[in-house]
Amino acid sequence: MKYLSLITYACTWLLQTQGASSLSTSQLEKRTARTSPPSGCFVVRGSGIEPGDYSTLSAAVTALGSSTADACIFIYNSTYTEALRIDYGGALTLYGYTTNYGEQKYNTVTITRNESSAEAAGKQYYSNCYIEGAIDFIFGAAAAWFGECTIASNGGGAITANSRSSTTDTTWYVIDSSTITAASGYSISEKVYLGRPWRQYARVIFQTSNLTNIINAAGWTTLYTGATPIFEEYDNTGDGSSTSYRVEETRATAAVTKTQLWGDTWADWIDTTW
Repeated sequence: MKYLSLITYACTWLLQTQGASSLSTSQLEKRTARTSPPSGCFVVRGSGIEPGDYSTLSAAVTALGSSTADACIFIYNSTYTEALRIDYGGALTLYGYTTNYGEQKYNTVTITRNESSAEAAGKQYYSNCYIEGAIDFIFGAAAAWFGECTIASNGGGAITANSRSSTTDTTWYVIDSSTITAASGYSISEKVYLGRPWRQYARVIFQTSNLTNIINAAGWTTLYTGATPIFEEYDNTGDGSSTSYRVEETRATAAVTKTQLWGDTWADWIDTTW
């Protein structure tokens, strides 16, 4: 099963589900702003619906059907409150309306739901995102890269709950060059954990990131009985970055690369000029 469920995310996504064909970088539309849909995209509009538009992202995803062709969805500025599940057999790009794709503060599309859950399978790339939740709000099975993101906790608990189920499973969460902090209005010093294992062989690394004082000194916590997770940290900074009292930690000697995560073909479906 290939699926993605999102909460309070405002960012640039690029999703390649398991078994999907790659979307080449030449097919991705390059622009300093995205205020209108690229040709051929399904369109989601929260208000002022025009013929052929969809009022929810879920409806647009349903309209994709069983095709395995490359596809894209353009989302106009609004807040969409829905439980979103993406189960698509092809390479799918989501474009959010923005006047400056390079900075998260200009993004005007937010997808929220009431429960804290963000499940992912396949290959996932998130850049310049704002991701907020309380407990296990990044969880599931994916080879996922979160780069230059703000990950904000609004409650004490683990951020990640990775479900890698075997030693050969390619599932891996890489949180790179990101800021881990409290959501606005929340005082949760030392109450947050980087992750806990949802399945026996959970694998997560936080690298070259700013871990603020919300991170508990133990760093990681437990969930799955008998788990032997690979929980790593590398070259992080901030008040919560000390590893002196960490539990369940595997010492990292270098940062993970995109090639390690996805193989040599990752540049075929990620435009590095964005």
